[in-house]
Amino acid sequence: MADSADVSCPLPSEQDNVEQAKGNSALDSSTFIPPVPLASPSIIIEFCDRCRWLHRATWVSTELFLTFPPPALKAISIIPLNSEETGGRFRVWLNLEGSPSQLMWDRKIEGGFPELKGLKQRIRDHVQPGKSLGHSDKKSE
Repeated sequence: MADSADVSCPLPSEQDNVEQAKGNSALDSSTFIPPVPLASPSIIIEFCDRCRWLHRATWVSTELFLTFPPPALKAISIIPLNSEETGGRFRVWLNLEGSPSQLMWDRKIEGGFPELKGLKQRIRDHVQPGKSLGHSDKKSE
């Protein structure tokens, strides 16, 4: 799927790399601060509202709930962000009781939006290890 909003919300640029080299942590996921978690296990999807990614965030949340219905996931929250520092953001966080929020996907680090197959596999490995995802687990030839 093409990113129609990439002009206004670009992936990492040369400037981002320069800023990171100067100590700016824009692409260092260990410095990201996750949103406050809800019930556990749960997912939080942060997205840039200025990039008009509400539909993508709701689609991802629907797909995740269809794959991991309660009690596997107890909540999925989508959080629109609208500031300069969150421009171009699309992050998926997993919250498990007793452990810090884990970043499952970041659009800028990964170089694009998640393929649902890979995102589901990452989440499954934490919330339901061993669960078959059917066709999403089959290897492509």
